[in-house]
Amino acid sequence: MSKLTLWASGGYELAEGARSVEGRLIFVDILAGALYESPRPGHVRLLAQLDVPLGAVAPVAGSADRWIAAAGAGIALLGPGDTLTWLGRPESDAPVPTRMNDGACDPHGRFWAGSMAYEGTPGGGSLYRVDAHGTVTRMLTGMSIVNGPAFDADGGQMYLADTPTGEIYRYSVDVASGDITTRQVFAVIPPGDGTPDGMTVDTDGRLWVALWGGSAIRCFNPDGSVHQTLAVPAPQPSSVCLGGADGNQLFVTTARYRMTDPAPESGAIISGQVTASALPAWEFAG
Repeated sequence: MSKLTLWASGGYELAEGARSVEGRLIFVDILAGALYESPRPGHVRLLAQLDVPLGAVAPVAGSADRWIAAAGAGIALLGPGDTLTWLGRPESDAPVPTRMNDGACDPHGRFWAGSMAYEGTPGGGSLYRVDAHGTVTRMLTGMSIVNGPAFDADGGQMYLADTPTGEIYRYSVDVASGDITTRQVFAVIPPGDGTPDGMTVDTDGRLWVALWGGSAIRCFNPDGSVHQTLAVPAPQPSSVCLGGADGNQLFVTTARYRMTDPAPESGAIISGQVTASALPAWEFAG
């Protein structure tokens, strides 16, 4: 692999939600409510600016300029002109201030997104599923900071992290219904190595995980053993995806959240080539 180096600077407070869509990197700056694209090194363009936090987006099938978004206290369709059409705002009546966080589509066109209390209140996070007809269903409760999900090639396995615990779970999913059937602890990040944040699965079924506070990306084999750990020149890597022309470009978003003297690589995009291939950025079928 090549060394991970700066792809694009920008000073983003909380860059996350990395996705490779049609050859361009898509990412968000969560608390700023901003959606960006970066088609090539050093070039970033603002796609949308919202007045609520924006956790993650996925493309909508058949439309080049529409997204499904985990935003504010719920999930919405994001169209041209920064227009939000809400599908549901289930966290609007949460007992403590809560926002949506990471999210992604599975191979069958369903959108999944997690939530978290602004202050990371234990047990304050949930996981939601949005079906093609737009129904928002709460699937899991009692988590703290939900990151992921990431899916394997057929959507039968879903990976999800509860960040403060250091645990990454693997769930079995009924591909026809979208129901969760079983859960196991897939991996635990040891204290001192950071905590699991955004993640993605490659074509060999390996899971790539950003280690927040650990200055690293860790890649796990399908059996949960560590395949490799890559150093990131920033302490807060927040999400990771594979893409580029040949599908082997690793993109890492980083943050400068609550940092007093951040380096240029904090709040930026880092990239390098790896020995892996990207699965598609699946679309929302609604």
